[in-house]
Amino acid sequence: MTSQPHGDNNGATGFRAALRTLGYRNFRLFFCGQGLSLIGTWMQQVAMAWLVYRLTGSAFMLGLINFCARIPIFLASPFLGVLADRWNRHRIVLGTQTAAMLQAMVLAALALSHQVRVWQLFVLSLFIGLVNAMDIPARQSFLIEMVENKEDLGSAIALNSSLVNGARLIGPSIAGLLIAAAGEGLCFLINALSYLAVIGALVRMRITPRPRVPHALSVLQQFREGARYAYGFAPTRAILLLVSVVSLVGLPYLVLLPVFARDVYHQGAHGFGFLTGASGVGALTGALYLAGRKSVLGLGRMIVIATLLFGASLLLFSHLPFYWPALGLLTVTGFGMIVLLASANTVLQTIVEDNQRGRLMSFYAMSFGGMVPFGSLLAGGLATTIGTRNTVLAGGLICMAAGLWFARMLPRLRTMVHPIYVRKGILREVAVGLQSATDQAGQPKFNGLK
Repeated sequence: MTSQPHGDNNGATGFRAALRTLGYRNFRLFFCGQGLSLIGTWMQQVAMAWLVYRLTGSAFMLGLINFCARIPIFLASPFLGVLADRWNRHRIVLGTQTAAMLQAMVLAALALSHQVRVWQLFVLSLFIGLVNAMDIPARQSFLIEMVENKEDLGSAIALNSSLVNGARLIGPSIAGLLIAAAGEGLCFLINALSYLAVIGALVRMRITPRPRVPHALSVLQQFREGARYAYGFAPTRAILLLVSVVSLVGLPYLVLLPVFARDVYHQGAHGFGFLTGASGVGALTGALYLAGRKSVLGLGRMIVIATLLFGASLLLFSHLPFYWPALGLLTVTGFGMIVLLASANTVLQTIVEDNQRGRLMSFYAMSFGGMVPFGSLLAGGLATTIGTRNTVLAGGLICMAAGLWFARMLPRLRTMVHPIYVRKGILREVAVGLQSATDQAGQPKFNGLK
């Protein structure tokens, strides 16, 4: 049974609202174990990117290897999300984390023995992509089983994002030092060992089994039902489309950071680690900011602001000629990115019915992680034709246009979400997060967005 945090939730504000979520035993175990594991994950991602660029010297190959790691999320995640609604999510996450550990062990063995080849990296990237296609919807929908009170769900999602981005701050910096001193293989080995922390945490959890419900529909029929649920309702459709656009044209700036590090700023592996870490500083700041909010009040407006901020910072970074100012600007980029993604995730998790949660999260995974491979491939190809800087510039402009489109849609989306919050009995202060406030005449008002 998940333990309830003590104290009065309604009075908690700021970081008290974030820390009270750690009162849930299962979430606290997950938080600690995942926090250690994600440091290793980011170390591996930096080491993999540097290894590919060292072996090939090609920006296109950087995009292609990222494509292989992400394309299974786009192709398989929507179908595997059905399984997250049918099977035990706790056991699914335990299995995916174990599989990811095995992949890191193989990478470490190849790199440390100096037998690594580019084709092996492609195969292993496809494998981890398939693992993540199952892990992401199961892990995201598993949050509700660790944090039973819906009032604390937004804080839990933001704290989970803070884990990812806190590790993103620490992992790349350590990886840069280790790559320069001992090579990429040690980073892969540390990542493999770090999975023991999250696997141990999952084993120690005490989860109340969900009641088994007989499924009259086949997996394919449930997939179609989930697709209609996700894309047939304007608020979920708009959020998924916005995340898809940003993931396609904006997030691939991360894939091109090795090119900026070596060819634009003339830095080595350590400088590359600092570029990635700078983005992580901003992302961690954004995640902690969201975790300190006591409700989803104003998240619709926050999505708009974060999207515009992310696009504008990419635009400025693309042609910034100096290394140290670029670190500061990437901090802003990371802040906008995580506030957008975590806010979108929180709104979706608040709207969704629990029997559709795994499927909706699988479509979110497809919109977020699944579009990145196409963006990485596109960015790698464009970087060889119009240049790395112009590629990032174009992505920033498109992100800003997408943010303005969502701002125009927001008043109508708020009114459509209102009945859902009323039916679920969520606190009124929470319910206005993506719904309309009404003026004295009873007409919808654009709650705080000019």
